[in-house]
Amino acid sequence: MIASRIESRDSLAYVVGARPNFMKMVPVVRAMRSALPGWAHSVVHTGQHYDFGLSEVFVEELELTPPDFRLEIGSGSHGAQTARALERIEPILSEIRPAAVVVAGDVNSTLAAALAAAKLEIPVAHVEAGLRSFDRSMPEEINRVLVDQISEWCFTHSPEADVNLVAEGVPPGKIHPVGNTMIDTLVALTPRVRPSPLAARHRLEPGHYALVTLHRPALVDGDLLDETLSELAKLAATIPVVFPTHPRTRERLPKGFAAPNLHLVPPVSYLEFLALQRDARFVITDSGGVQEETTFLGIPCFTLRANTERPITIERGTNHLLGLDPGSIRSVPDRLDRLGPRDPVEIPGWDGHAAERIAEIMRRDLAPEAGSAARDLAVSHSGHVAS
Repeated sequence: MIASRIESRDSLAYVVGARPNFMKMVPVVRAMRSALPGWAHSVVHTGQHYDFGLSEVFVEELELTPPDFRLEIGSGSHGAQTARALERIEPILSEIRPAAVVVAGDVNSTLAAALAAAKLEIPVAHVEAGLRSFDRSMPEEINRVLVDQISEWCFTHSPEADVNLVAEGVPPGKIHPVGNTMIDTLVALTPRVRPSPLAARHRLEPGHYALVTLHRPALVDGDLLDETLSELAKLAATIPVVFPTHPRTRERLPKGFAAPNLHLVPPVSYLEFLALQRDARFVITDSGGVQEETTFLGIPCFTLRANTERPITIERGTNHLLGLDPGSIRSVPDRLDRLGPRDPVEIPGWDGHAAERIAEIMRRDLAPEAGSAARDLAVSHSGHVAS
């Protein structure tokens, strides 16, 4: 499991595991390598998403160097998955003794890495801190709250996240509003986005199809999935629907299910997914990251959840909660007609430079003697001022 001992005292560890982690963490790793070029930078891939379409393809497309460590924790119950990740991360951190561990988001791997680091008295940096749905029935919400409480650096991407952290007693000195690193990745990859081959195969015209992505247990692990598929089939009678199915969703699809103009396809690469989002008339999702991407792209998003930890997307009018009710899908065409045309929405800090601001803060705190090159770069891109 441990490939080789890393001798450098000056090192950082970055833990990734699920699809969104890659998009959030890659720009941070790059910025930190630039800010601290003499340090060792170790990427730990937990393997929480082990399907090629959800992990390795992102390493290729995002041009991330192969991970230094692979844990291969796989799937399982929340407790088992978190326990395996904790058990396998701890010896790695004990071996390399990084100056800090950087985690992102809210998946089980994130919590496991933060706990392992805290128990080894290694400082934790949390990218995308402070997001709250205020729904403690969601495992992700528990993960978010706990990780923020044990983090030395809470890097936030929207103002309400700062408010949430202060309300929970996080010292203001640990809260750093830096912006959205997922948007960093989107901005960096935009020049490489080409028309979707999948859209071409299914004869989907830009602006004339719906994109669907659903994966949360509340929707796909019980009776709601059948009802959701039924409603999507009805929607497909009015507009073509393309639905890249997450592995957990595909496993639960009724055998032989099919409907005209409802295209159930395997997971797609990140570049292709961006192309599908950019050219969709609208998106139906339960994904937090998709709510952010569609906001940046100006694509109407309808979230099939009762709440969201990204209220800024609601406030800016790009995202609309449908509730945890598949029947609400019927309302989407009428609601869409009332919205009218939309333009991309600008949010402070969602500018492609959030990771540079993170790198400057961590360089300042961990290695102030490393020089001011990173600071100069961060200041020149301070659309969302870091503390």
